[in-house]
Amino acid sequence: MTILERYILNRTVRMFLATLLPVLAILWLTQVLGRVDLVTDSGQSIMSFLKLATLILPTVIPTVLPFGIVLGASQTLTSMNNDSELAVIDAAGARRSVIYRPILLFAIVLCAFSFVLENYIEPKSRAEARSLIASVYADLLSTVIEEKTFREIEDGLYIQISERLSGRVLKGLFVADYREPDNSYIYYATEGAVDQSGSQLIMKDGQVQRENAEGEVSIVQFDSYSFDLSELTADKGQTSRRASDRSLAFLLNPPKDDPDYLKNPAAYRAELTRRLNEWTLPFIYAVFTLVIVGDARSHRERRIPPMASAFTLTLALRLFGHFSINQSEVDPIFVYVAYGFTFLTLFGGLWLLLKPRRARTASGPIGRLGSRLLALFRRSPSGNGGAA
Repeated sequence: MTILERYILNRTVRMFLATLLPVLAILWLTQVLGRVDLVTDSGQSIMSFLKLATLILPTVIPTVLPFGIVLGASQTLTSMNNDSELAVIDAAGARRSVIYRPILLFAIVLCAFSFVLENYIEPKSRAEARSLIASVYADLLSTVIEEKTFREIEDGLYIQISERLSGRVLKGLFVADYREPDNSYIYYATEGAVDQSGSQLIMKDGQVQRENAEGEVSIVQFDSYSFDLSELTADKGQTSRRASDRSLAFLLNPPKDDPDYLKNPAAYRAELTRRLNEWTLPFIYAVFTLVIVGDARSHRERRIPPMASAFTLTLALRLFGHFSINQSEVDPIFVYVAYGFTFLTLFGGLWLLLKPRRARTASGPIGRLGSRLLALFRRSPSGNGGAA
């Protein structure tokens, strides 16, 4: 790599990081704040929250990565054009590959990183995050509920304990269950314990008060009573793995007896389509950015800001690609649409990039339309009259 190529690569990487990190931080915070109830509702430590936040990070990076290369490359090339550096490179007789090669090599590195992240790291982090949430809520009563404090662990379900002993034993239990509109239950027990699975609360030596819709109250004494927690723990944290939690090998050849696959095979089809398409986006977006911003332009030309043009075009490509991938879960024909769109944009962008500049800007209906619009903008009001 020549000195000039290293110079362009260095500037592109710095601008890439300068644009990527703030956007990534904002998206990450929006995802993390949605899970802040893990601390407020279940009483977990800040370390559990930070662990969950770390596991969420790999799910956010692939979304931002392609636009980071667009903004970084377009800002670098626009600055070089404003400083007449691109014009000097052209005047020196250097090949256009001097500008293209470092950016495309960087885009290939980002594609490889995105492929590894989406197909190996992200599924494991999703599964680990799901298991962490499930383990927190499955052991909600025996480890999280504070002593001598009323806690609402679900809408209409309140629990208080007087003392927590070793061996998952709880003393002085009070449970108020108002989840059913027609019947309310209040449980008192001198002692209780949560089983190892976290699905049953076994209460001993107590009573249950039941009040129906007419206000009639019945009281029943019991020596032992089992209170079902399975719905609570299942709703709060599912340990079953979904399509987004699976590895690439699993998606390519899913077992025919997997319950989640049998329940929703279309989700696995759409997830595989997403995995095999979206890792190519950094390279495709870099190609179109070079097509728009990679040539030296005169400062007197009136045109849309190149960064805005590149970002708008890649955003439109992203929206259509995202739409086709999502629709592949509904209609299998969109699987072919998604792959076809990826190949069309890739080879179409390379074809435009390898064409000479004059052929790229002046030929074809788009080029002719652009030339006519520029001609209209260049007309000045003073051209219709004489000189002052």
